[in-house]
Amino acid sequence: MAHYLIGDIQGCDAPLGRLLEKIAFSPSRDTLYVLGDLVNRGPASAAVLRRLAACGDGAHCLLGNHDLSLLAVAHGHRAPHRNDTMDDILAAPDRDAMLDWLRHRSMALHAHGILMVHGGVLPQWTLQQVLQLAGEVEAVLRGPGLPAFLARMWGNQPDHWDDGLAGADRLRVVVNALTRLRFCTPEGVMDLRASGGLHQAPPGLLPWFDVPGRRTAGVTIAFGHWSTLGLVQRPDLLALDTGCVWGGCLTALRLAADGDHEVIQVACEQAQAPGD
Repeated sequence: MAHYLIGDIQGCDAPLGRLLEKIAFSPSRDTLYVLGDLVNRGPASAAVLRRLAACGDGAHCLLGNHDLSLLAVAHGHRAPHRNDTMDDILAAPDRDAMLDWLRHRSMALHAHGILMVHGGVLPQWTLQQVLQLAGEVEAVLRGPGLPAFLARMWGNQPDHWDDGLAGADRLRVVVNALTRLRFCTPEGVMDLRASGGLHQAPPGLLPWFDVPGRRTAGVTIAFGHWSTLGLVQRPDLLALDTGCVWGGCLTALRLAADGDHEVIQVACEQAQAPGD
């Protein structure tokens, strides 16, 4: 029995197939934890969803910003971006089944001593608060209020957490942090535009995981979303978006109880040009 973390797939089904073959993955024996952005920008988003859904309880998948974008486009609350590649899902005969499966995925997971998110965690949040807030979003995604939520989900404001936030503003901050966050101020004000590497932080901003006093500092956090960051392994941090869709690698991390996790990678064909 083996447990694997996998970084952003983004519709790249052929590399995913090669990676699962390389690790000899069996859904009846092993477990995948996929860190979001299952779809979009790559050539085969529908195939990725079908493959992961077929794994049943052998695959636990997080929702990333591209996955939420798919739901918003499918429900008519967001126009497709010119570089989106989600038509194979939207036009598929099993479209409804794929979208229903997707909206029942998680916003955050805590397993094997690791907190898993797609984007980041605000410095004010504890582990339990992250899971509680993720659960609030998951309940809306899975319930009858999904269309109304998707209609009000997008936007960069509010840009910081306040315990008094309620309604759409509260859910928007949670979604933005868990799926889009890279940089913020030491006080936790999010910048959702900057996407460069660690040495390209705008003035006054820090990577979310390096904010002094972060309340999850004692928890190992695994995340994707940040391809310019690349593979990072620290005792408290596992960054696994290695730019598959940009012609990089698709990365799996085989978890080890002693923290000496094994990195397994496959090379990927470039599906999007840099900057797209």
